[in-house]
Amino acid sequence: MPNNKGKKSFFKRLKHKYRLIIFNDHSYEEVVSVKLTKLNLISLLGSSVIFIVAVVSLIIAFTPVRELIPGYPTSDVRRQIIMNALLLDSLENEIRMREQYYASINDILSGREPRSYDTPDTAIRYEGLDFSRSEYDELLRSQIERAGSINMDRAERGILLDDIPPMHFVPPLRGLIISRFDSELGHYGIDLVTEPNEPVNAIMDGTIIFANWTQETGYVIQIQHQNNFISLYKHNAELLREIGDVVRAGDPIAIVGDSGELTTGPHLHFELWHSGVPLNPEDYIDF
Repeated sequence: MPNNKGKKSFFKRLKHKYRLIIFNDHSYEEVVSVKLTKLNLISLLGSSVIFIVAVVSLIIAFTPVRELIPGYPTSDVRRQIIMNALLLDSLENEIRMREQYYASINDILSGREPRSYDTPDTAIRYEGLDFSRSEYDELLRSQIERAGSINMDRAERGILLDDIPPMHFVPPLRGLIISRFDSELGHYGIDLVTEPNEPVNAIMDGTIIFANWTQETGYVIQIQHQNNFISLYKHNAELLREIGDVVRAGDPIAIVGDSGELTTGPHLHFELWHSGVPLNPEDYIDF
């Protein structure tokens, strides 16, 4: 009984009401007056502590503030850890491959058959796949093969003049031809040598569809003309036009140069194409 009375009296004391009053120190005027119980005060303090802990945890988890905590890795350190893990994995794989290589050499020198390192458990299995061709697939293949054979034949023998509408071409520049058109060798244009810093001109009206640097042929510019004609100008020292520019016949579009890996000196490599087939420029342009 005394125990129960003690518990009741304890809870009663928690529910006793108190008044918190704040006075002005000079005038003793009452500024704030709040009724509180011990239970309310404990609940308020507990809620405040939980709220503060939650806010601090969120700040640490989702802001760069966490990097200020001693022992916590920065973003650069974490990035370096990931890179080190990738490099370590690559190094382990390289060491394993070298060990297999040296073991195979040792087997060969010892007169034994080299061991196999195939991993059939992880190999991709293709049993049961159906590679039969459908009716539409056969039709598409036949059309593509027929078109390819026609284009190759036309490229080897050259397009007949009747296949091309009458056009007037302006020479890209005046110079000496040092390498002629030869489709069998894969040389689908001609090489022209002229004076340094000479301008390269558009052969017809058209639109620039490519103007950029390539590894092998340096600065290249390509023009789309009417009637499915395309002209290419390679190894330029500088391009004077950009993609989308509309040019007229005879307009300067580049400067002769020797850019790119596949060049032996300053010259212009010029190509003329019609409907996807290379033409011999000498048959249509007077250089």
